[in-house]
Amino acid sequence: MYHTWMRFFSPGPAHHRLGLVCLGVGLQYGALPTVGPRTLDHHVAVVISTGGGWYRGADGRCTTVTAPALLWLTPGVPHHYGPDPDTGWDEGFVDFAGPATATYTELGYIEPERPVVALSDAAGPRAVVARIARAARRGNPLLEVETAAAVHELLVALRRARADLAPDGDEVLQALARDACKPMSVADHAARHGMTPAELRRAVRRAAGCSPKDYLLGIRLGRAKELLAATELPVAAVARRVGYDDPAYFSRLFTRRVGLAPVRFRAQQGRSVPGGWSDRIPDPDDPPMLLG
Repeated sequence: MYHTWMRFFSPGPAHHRLGLVCLGVGLQYGALPTVGPRTLDHHVAVVISTGGGWYRGADGRCTTVTAPALLWLTPGVPHHYGPDPDTGWDEGFVDFAGPATATYTELGYIEPERPVVALSDAAGPRAVVARIARAARRGNPLLEVETAAAVHELLVALRRARADLAPDGDEVLQALARDACKPMSVADHAARHGMTPAELRRAVRRAAGCSPKDYLLGIRLGRAKELLAATELPVAAVARRVGYDDPAYFSRLFTRRVGLAPVRFRAQQGRSVPGGWSDRIPDPDDPPMLLG
């Protein structure tokens, strides 16, 4: 015995230009029928909350699936799967497509090479699937945009729920973020963790989808923007505070990545406060409370 509910959508060309579109959503539980063998032309994330079963991919090997788990069904890849006929499982699925899937794959959020992914907890992803299901009510004028936005959120929730990663980020990433604005090279950071630069690159790529250099640069430039917008510190002083002794190099780097020179960014975003408050450095880890 099983129970199933599903809906499917056909977003138009304008919605596809959002980067991701939701093509369908379903909530099912029990001794569900097996799926496939089949091959799809789009992505599906199947979030399994309870129970267990099996998955067989293009190589013919059968993999045991134990909840909480994720099945990645990717375009052009034959697959065949189903729950244990005696116990069944509880699943929520989301079909999606769009040009942004290539970038999410490059960043490691979608993993075609790992069709079965163990999750530490399915609650977060399932909550997003449930929101998509609620948005799927008939007559919702925001259907395509609301569900497309939720697919982005689902990919983040699935990334956060992977069992091989800490829920709030790898310890190495936390340490890199803490020390990002210190004048240290990637090799210095690796040595601090007892790792080779190659090992650090693999760890950061796995956890953040980018190189250590890009990860550190993103944090440094974000901090530089805060200082430029909220203080009157000279550009050279901003450069030193985010780890660059050479202000000319910092300015070139900032301009190349941001698209504006630091002085131009400040002219657009600066929030100088009369009375001397502009020299107070904002603390990114201690945001102010919003009243009202």
